[in-house]
Amino acid sequence: IIEIITGPENRGPSRDWLNIVKTSEAKNKIRNWFKKERRDENIAEGKDAFEKELRRNLMVIPPEQYDEFMSNLARRNHCNSVDEMYALPKRSKEYDSLQSAIDSAMYGLSYSAPVSGENQQTVQMADLDGDGVEEYIVFAQGSSANPLQVLIFRQEEDGTCRLMEVIQSNGSAFEQVEYVQMDNAPGYELVVGRQLSDQVLRSVSVYSFSSGSAEQLMMVGYSKFITCDLNDDGCSELMVILPGESETGTGSAVLYRMQDGNIERSVEVNVSEDATHIRRITVGRLLGGTPAVFVASAVNNSAIVTDVFAWRNDRFSNISYSRDLDTSVQTLRNYYVYAEDIDGDGVMELPSLITMKRVFPEQEGKQKFLIRWFAMDLEGREMDKFFTFHNYLGGWYMQLASSWAPRVSVEQEGGKYTFYVWDEDYRQALDVFSIYALTGGSREEDATVDGRFAFYRAEGVVYAAKLEANAAEFGITENQLINNFHLIQQDWKTGET
Repeated sequence: IIEIITGPENRGPSRDWLNIVKTSEAKNKIRNWFKKERRDENIAEGKDAFEKELRRNLMVIPPEQYDEFMSNLARRNHCNSVDEMYALPKRSKEYDSLQSAIDSAMYGLSYSAPVSGENQQTVQMADLDGDGVEEYIVFAQGSSANPLQVLIFRQEEDGTCRLMEVIQSNGSAFEQVEYVQMDNAPGYELVVGRQLSDQVLRSVSVYSFSSGSAEQLMMVGYSKFITCDLNDDGCSELMVILPGESETGTGSAVLYRMQDGNIERSVEVNVSEDATHIRRITVGRLLGGTPAVFVASAVNNSAIVTDVFAWRNDRFSNISYSRDLDTSVQTLRNYYVYAEDIDGDGVMELPSLITMKRVFPEQEGKQKFLIRWFAMDLEGREMDKFFTFHNYLGGWYMQLASSWAPRVSVEQEGGKYTFYVWDEDYRQALDVFSIYALTGGSREEDATVDGRFAFYRAEGVVYAAKLEANAAEFGITENQLINNFHLIQQDWKTGET
C-alpha cells in the first residue's frame, strides 16, 4: 500500500507527477485536473475583470437584481451560464509559446495547406505518438531541393512548445492529408499525398510515430487515394488508384494494410475507367453491412460507371466488375447520377436509368428517365429499393410506388410536370398527378387554383400539386405526394448534386 500525503497548500496533483506515471489514462486524469483548475482560475479572473469594468463605468446594480442582470447578459452573449461567460477563452501562455515556436521554424518558409480533402487547415492537430496529447502539424513550403515540409510541434508538460520533427520531401504542393489508425497501437499514422512536377504525377507516403519519431512505412505513386476500413476490423487501410495503361484505357486499384507491423500490398484489381475520369469516391455499406468503396467515373462525358470495391473471401475485390463486358455493370446514360444512401438506411444505393416512353412523341423536349435505385450485396447481387423521377435542373425529385413506377412517363410544359402511368400493354397512358414549380408575383394565388394545393415554399418559388382524374385508381393521395417530394441536396465537398 502506498500512501500519498499532501498538505493544505497543495490539495491537487503536481505537474511533476506526469514524469512519474506511466499509463496514458493516469496522465490524462492529471491533465484534466489542471484543465479544470485553469478554468476555475479563468472564471475568477473574468468575474474580477467584469466587476472592475462596472466600477470604471460608474455602473451600480442593486444586489437583489445582480443575478438576474448577469443571467440576461450571459444569454445575450450566447453563453449557457454566467460562469461560462466569465471563462471565455483567452490567449493562453501555451498559445503564445506555440505561435513563437512556429514563427521561429517558419523562417524562410511559407504556409502550404493541403489543396483537397477534409483536412485543409494550415495548422492541424492529431495525437501522432499515442501519448494522449495532440501534436500540432504545420504544412509549409521552402526553396530547397525538398521544398515541402511537415513541421510537427509538441507541447511540453510546462506548457511550452518545441519543434519535434521536420519531414521534408519533394513536390510542388500538398494535395491531401489523412490521420488514421492502421493498427491497434496508440496514435495515428500520418498519410500525406503530394503533387510532384505537375498535376498528373503524385506520391503518397504513410508515416508512423509509434517509436517517438517519424518512420516512413511506404511511399507509392497514385492518381487518387482514400482511407477506409474494408474488413471492418477497426483499423484503416489505404486504397490507391493507379493510372491506367495507355493501351487499355482503364486503371487499377490496390489496397495497403498493416499486417504484423508491416504494410502489406494487395493484388491489383481492375477499375472500369482511367483514373483521370473519376468524378467521385464514396465510402459506404452494402446489404448486410459490409463496408465498400464506390468509385464513379465518367464515360465519354455522357455517362457514369460505378465500381464497387470490398473485402471478399479474404481478398480485395471489385465486386461489380464484369470480365465479359470489361466494364462495371452499373452504367448510366446521359446523366451524372451518383451512388448515395438516398433513403438514409445506412446502405448505399446505386442508380440505374430506365428510359421513359413518350406520351406525346411529336412534342419537342429532352428525353426523360426514371431512376431505379438498388442495393448490392457482397456477391454482387442486386436488390431493388425504389424508383424516383429526378428533376436536377429544378432541384427536386419524386419517389414513386414500385408497383407502377416502371410504367411512368413524365411530360413537361413550362413549370408543370404531369405524371402518366401506361397500361401493361403500353397502349394508353393515364394522367395521375402534376407537380408545379410556380414563380412570379402571383405564385401564391396560382398554387390554389384549378384543384391545386401548395405543399412547399422556397425562395422565389412555390411548389404545388394536383391530383388528376386517375389518381385514385393507383391509390395516390395528397399526403403521399407531400411525403414523396424531396429537394435534391448538394454535396458540400464537391458542389455537385
